[in-house]
Amino acid sequence: MGCDRNCGLVTGAVIGAVVALFGGILMPVGDMLIEKTIKKESVLEEGTIAFKNWVKAGANVYRQFWIFDVQNPEEVAVNSSKIKVKQRGPYTYRVRYLAKDIISQDSKTHTVSFQRPKGAIFEPSLSVGTENDTFTVLNLAVAATPHLYPSTFVQIILNVFIKNSNSFMFQKRTLKELLWGYKDPFLSSVPYSIPTTVGVFYPYNNTADGVYKVFNGKDDISKVARIDTYKGKKHLSYWPSYCGMINGTDGATFPPFIEKNRVLQFFSADICRSFYAVFGAEINLKGIPVYRFVLPSRIFASPLQNPDNHCFCTEKIISKGCTLYGVLDISKCKEGKPVYISLPHFLHASPEIAELIEGLSPNEEEHSTYLDVEPITGFTLQFAQRMQINILVKPAKNIVALKDLKHNYLVPILWLNEYNNTADGVYKVFNGKDDISKVARIDTYKGKK
Repeated sequence: MGCDRNCGLVTGAVIGAVVALFGGILMPVGDMLIEKTIKKESVLEEGTIAFKNWVKAGANVYRQFWIFDVQNPEEVAVNSSKIKVKQRGPYTYRVRYLAKDIISQDSKTHTVSFQRPKGAIFEPSLSVGTENDTFTVLNLAVAATPHLYPSTFVQIILNVFIKNSNSFMFQKRTLKELLWGYKDPFLSSVPYSIPTTVGVFYPYNNTADGVYKVFNGKDDISKVARIDTYKGKKHLSYWPSYCGMINGTDGATFPPFIEKNRVLQFFSADICRSFYAVFGAEINLKGIPVYRFVLPSRIFASPLQNPDNHCFCTEKIISKGCTLYGVLDISKCKEGKPVYISLPHFLHASPEIAELIEGLSPNEEEHSTYLDVEPITGFTLQFAQRMQINILVKPAKNIVALKDLKHNYLVPILWLNEYNNTADGVYKVFNGKDDISKVARIDTYKGKK
């Protein structure tokens, strides 16, 4: 979700055409003309407004990071104390600025395939510090060792390299290292062929996500932008049963003519699962009426609260036999690394989840996810996708850095907010007053033809 956002591209034109032609009253003939125009311009094929802005976003997309700086690392490692954290941020990057590539239309299946290049550019003016700011954070390589290598014999061997490299439960890392990768001293000292670079989002820059194949809506506009396959698959193996289904779009756009009772489905490759949003409220966005759809708390509910989630509960430690709620184990799609996803500050999570962490203050306004969708066109004009990345750390008597722990810790590393700025895209479009054929056609973007 939250990739290429259409920020008012068609909306103003459609609204303007309706008002100009019919004085705000949608007459049957006008209704048909507008509906026909919207359906035509919503198809993802060369020459339509939707396609042009789908290939490359019209407004800037940013990703803000808040890092959880650990205040008492020695107390935790030696005495198994509660972890005291201090949130620092935001540190902001511009993302989703690269156009989709390797685009290929299939006229037989009415689909379009593509890859989404990845890149992140640091934005100092939108950040509280620099990429060289330093934090005390969990040692990612040490924490993952018991999960990746459960064998006692292997752990004993690896413990030698952990000690010799002076690696501990916590470490100091710069923002740039933590996010995008660094050579880990413990892994670099192991005399075997293993990856030695570690980072929360490594690798990211100069990589690509996909291949995606989505319906272009040419034969059926109700299917436009809906994902048919991701990396050649319709179903992800990480989750059993229907939980592995790839549902909906990528969240950037939805089929037009959205009703409030519609459930909007979208897929997130970062989290390796599909999500859904429900209507929350009507709001006014720069003069445009939009529907705000929100992620309901039931998304991360336990199977006891929401039986539909039974196939998302794949672990028993943190969830205590699938009875607790608010976190999602995504380790299977992260090569076995003990990564858990939640809402920021464990919003909507069981109190027990965060009982060993001090310094958290969850609140709905700052930590929830929403999409503001223009209901006529189905375009997402504004959004905020928020999530928190956590690592499960468990006691390991054979690893000196973890041997004194008495608890399983779900350690928050950072939380992020990916959002777009509708003020970045200023469009001038024909309203169709003089020529209905020009409805929704772009005249200028930021004053340029």
